[in-house]
Amino acid sequence: MNLQLSDEHRMIRDMARDFAQKEIAPIAAQYDESGEFPYETIMKMGAQGFMGIEIPEKYGGVEMDTLAYVLALEEIAKVDGAHAVVMSVCNSLYCYGILHYGTEEQKQKYLRPVASGEAIGAYALTEPQSGSDASNIRVTAVLSEDGSHYVINGTKSWITSGPVAKYMLLFAQTDPDAKPRYRGVSAFLIDTEEPGFERGKTEPKLGIRASATCEIHFDDYKCPVEAMLGDEGMGFKIAMAVLDAGRIGIASQALGLAEAAYEASVQYAQERHAFGRAIGQFQMIQQKLADMKCRIEASRLLIYQAALAKQAAKESGRRYTLESSIAKLFASETAMWVTTQAIQIHGGMGYSKELPIERYFRDAKITEIYEGTNEIQRMVIARLETGLR
Repeated sequence: MNLQLSDEHRMIRDMARDFAQKEIAPIAAQYDESGEFPYETIMKMGAQGFMGIEIPEKYGGVEMDTLAYVLALEEIAKVDGAHAVVMSVCNSLYCYGILHYGTEEQKQKYLRPVASGEAIGAYALTEPQSGSDASNIRVTAVLSEDGSHYVINGTKSWITSGPVAKYMLLFAQTDPDAKPRYRGVSAFLIDTEEPGFERGKTEPKLGIRASATCEIHFDDYKCPVEAMLGDEGMGFKIAMAVLDAGRIGIASQALGLAEAAYEASVQYAQERHAFGRAIGQFQMIQQKLADMKCRIEASRLLIYQAALAKQAAKESGRRYTLESSIAKLFASETAMWVTTQAIQIHGGMGYSKELPIERYFRDAKITEIYEGTNEIQRMVIARLETGLR
């Protein structure tokens, strides 16, 4: 595994770091407190090319590789998890699916505006009764009598960027009688400005509060047949392939959060004094810092390995589910563990909103839940390793 960064990799990492420090850091706490969507900085991120890093230039992207995407996302997450997840969804869950399964017309209409930063994309899979049970989809898409469009009805929940997205990748049942049920799921590209689409209330979340999340409702929404992504019945396959890519993004988000908490803890251990010396001289603090560093570097290697596996899959066609699940599982649990230890090192100040430590802690928790809970990741890993289901 070659981990040598190219000049291009270093360039986009440094660009993302500079942007995050100058544009996001000064406003992150304010938007976390208010729960308002940071539309202005998200649009600036799009203008910088951060919403379509792996997308070819002819579709509005910057045409770099997965490692470049990981490096940039990590730097954004070090400053704010909410901005990072919006970036992750646009790149991994939305753009990736259209790039790999869309027609030329779909790429021009639905991919280009999001990859170029002109619009925001979202991914609509989860429903009130189907989180981890992703095949249990009840939103229906019924072909019209004249065969020109599908009529979509039902509700999706926990849609990241749902309140602000112009376009969505939606999964719905086109054949409710299919056995097994997932064979009846199809994918559609949705324009949220068309009649029949309605946004529900924005969710009041524990963390990543500036990333708008809501329910969405379809009431006889007419989706043109040419807006189906892939063939009828391919939806579940597309959803799972997209989640493989998405989990690398969430792992990178987790890594950035863990790094931010660790770096703050190192600095605090040097500056904070107790019993006549810096607390970093106490062995229990040293142990925490050492373990934090080890887990962060192990996470980084797993994420880079997954990024390289995804890159290699373009030529081999091999799935990289195992690598992405391992990276997401380990990095998210690292983020939760590291941010917990960071609060402990900071003591009372770590529990205060005067420092961003408690925000890192709240933002880290969701990385263990979305795009496949860690319980699901363990099932995926075990099944792939044993061949048993």
